[in-house]
Amino acid sequence: MIDWSSITITSPPILRNISTALFISIVRDKTNPEWDFVHFPYETQAVERCVKINHTLALKNPEFYKCCSGFCIDLLQKFSQDLKFTYDLYQVEDGAWGVVNANGTWNGLIAEVLNNKADLVVTSIKINSDRQTVVDFTVPFLETGIAIVVAKRTGIISPKAFLEPFDTVSWLMILLVSIQGAALAIFLFEWLSPYGYDMKMVPPRDHKFSLFRTYWLVWAILFGAAVNVDCPRGYTARFMSSVWAMFAVVFLAIYTANLAAFMITREEYYDLSGIDDKRLQNPMSEEPPFRFGTIPYGNTEAILKKNKFDMYMWMRKFNRTTVVKGVEAVKKGELDAFIYDATVLEYLAGQDNECRLLTVGTWYAMTGYGFALAKNSKYLSMFNRAMIQYRENGDLERFQRFWLQGACKPKHKKRNVSKPLDVNQFMSAFLLLGCGVLFTILVLLLEHIYFKYIRQHLEKTDKGGYLTLISLSMGKSLNFRGAVQEATDIITHHKCKNQVCDTTLRKTQHDLHLAQLKIRELQAMNNMMGIKVIPEKQELKSTEPFKTRDMTHNMIITNESEPGYKSNPLHSYGPHFIKTSTTLSQVAEIETVL
Repeated sequence: MIDWSSITITSPPILRNISTALFISIVRDKTNPEWDFVHFPYETQAVERCVKINHTLALKNPEFYKCCSGFCIDLLQKFSQDLKFTYDLYQVEDGAWGVVNANGTWNGLIAEVLNNKADLVVTSIKINSDRQTVVDFTVPFLETGIAIVVAKRTGIISPKAFLEPFDTVSWLMILLVSIQGAALAIFLFEWLSPYGYDMKMVPPRDHKFSLFRTYWLVWAILFGAAVNVDCPRGYTARFMSSVWAMFAVVFLAIYTANLAAFMITREEYYDLSGIDDKRLQNPMSEEPPFRFGTIPYGNTEAILKKNKFDMYMWMRKFNRTTVVKGVEAVKKGELDAFIYDATVLEYLAGQDNECRLLTVGTWYAMTGYGFALAKNSKYLSMFNRAMIQYRENGDLERFQRFWLQGACKPKHKKRNVSKPLDVNQFMSAFLLLGCGVLFTILVLLLEHIYFKYIRQHLEKTDKGGYLTLISLSMGKSLNFRGAVQEATDIITHHKCKNQVCDTTLRKTQHDLHLAQLKIRELQAMNNMMGIKVIPEKQELKSTEPFKTRDMTHNMIITNESEPGYKSNPLHSYGPHFIKTSTTLSQVAEIETVL
């Protein structure tokens, strides 16, 4: 049975020589005539002949036959009809095409002709210079060369897929120009604005804005992150932030649209340029190494051994015994590519039921197919004249269209249904997360290095608090005033989250109020008793020891350190401050009245 549906160029041969009137009468009368296929031209139908698959076994068992059909069988049948000869077909025992062995003898099809076992070689055997030295070839009936076949495979998304929507130059423009320029512009406008820094080196007490917080604002706007940010006060800085937000909207729209395209799995294949492709010339340059092969003892291997010896030595371990096995190895992923005759590979690619095979690159070592005869055979000229005639009248073209042309048609159509995503298809997301974790660890190490080694040096150099412009936290960590200010802000803005905390806070505030009243009471008593309270920060001048002593009071000059203050909440008066610091002071004693 012949499936005519795969032929789209020519009509079925059974209808080619039927007149229109006869065809209409068959349809009208609903007759089913018995066709005599002998009267139809054999160049337009599949001629089938039987071949003895093994000559030795065929001699023992005459019924040991295998039927075959194809381009060469049709062409042989036409030669038989035109040149008036009969033939018997058989297959060589070793299954080789014909190359020179190590001992100088030939094998395969060529050996059969040299040993006078066969008069004619009828197959897709290539014409090359080595074979032409021992046998004669007819005029080529097909042009061919060495080609490469590869298989389509489901593409695995690259781990760098999140970077692929833009090229390297675009990413550099965004990271090194756009983000840096926007952050510096926003902070500069805020520093110049009278509503912001007003060109001062220290920010206002209640204004939380710095260069690092500007970068945080820029990144948050760029990715639309729902995080807490500190906004600038100046109108120019706010306007610049709005412009950056518009840029972020356009950037995210373009990036998201392109990322969706790159995250879709696509059918990929090795787009080799030909035999001279670098992946074939240097297979070890790929990871894993590139695997390709051919079949041994054929023209392809002989040419590569002669012209591409390094490639020949590499591919020997990947060779397959037959073309079909080589193609199947490519489809299963055992080989990355298979090198063989171009016409045969294109035919197999067209007949692939899964439509996964395709030939790539340019053909190498262009040659042709011909029938081989014994050297100086008297039949060579007859075959050549007939072959040229078949080429001129279009018989060879009809054979080629019938047997070799046609695109593959899959038997089972793919269903357009969603499949669960494989982990390899979104590996880029995990890679991005891992890079973020590593970067965070690096920042943590830098923080420890800063507080352990760098901070003590900056304390000596940053007297004006200029580093506050870069980072508020860094500036506060370098001076006592910044620490006090930060603690005051925490106390001022502290809010309890439960009733226990709120009760404790009210009790502490009440105790503080009582302590303040006690301090005022003590100050009033001192004033009534004439006790002079010297200010805490007043220091004894260097000339005081040489003044005339006031004998109305007992004066004591001491070099003991003036006490600072330390909180003592257990004092009987309530929270009490005890002096602990060391500065020069005067202590006045109350004169005792005798």
